Amino acid sequence: MLDDPNIGPVVVSEDKLQARITELGEQITSDYQGRAPLLVGVLKGAFVFMSDLARAINLPVEFDFMAVSSYGSATKTSGVVRIVKDLDLDLTDRHVLVVEDIVDSGLTLAYLRRNLRARGPASVEVCALLVKEGLQKVDPDLRYVGFRIPPEFVIGYGLDVAERYRNLPYVCTYLGEGS
Repeated sequence: MLDDPNIGPVVVSEDKLQARITELGEQITSDYQGRAPLLVGVLKGAFVFMSDLARAINLPVEFDFMAVSSYGSATKTSGVVRIVKDLDLDLTDRHVLVVEDIVDSGLTLAYLRRNLRARGPASVEVCALLVKEGLQKVDPDLRYVGFRIPPEFVIGYGLDVAERYRNLPYVCTYLGEGS
């Protein structure tokens, strides 16, 4: 894939990703001492990050997944959020940590938070791997952030274009059509 003309410059290297995820895991372990957080992965993009993050947390954790869509196969958000796959577990009195791959406008995350808070959890916090600088229409109020990046369309480490490039071990810009 390295000779793919759509793959642009690396934004976050594999080494930097792994080092920061270790730091986030240590911080979450400290913050949730005595509690078993429920990690809620936002599919599909967050599954790679969530897998590495869970192994970096030195506590019992549980997993559940949601799929929400505001993109379809486009590289720009439609602004309309819909739940494609809902949670299987009851959130009542649970300490929920939403694991998100990337936050750009923040609208999907704001919708997701409102939806999850309505289910009676003890707490809802967010761990986002990437935050695009300057695009948030609402304050995303993120407890844990991996990296702040320029507002470019990126791929790799779970992030895709039409389901491609998720398996890149780093995050890079996408140079293809529509970027």
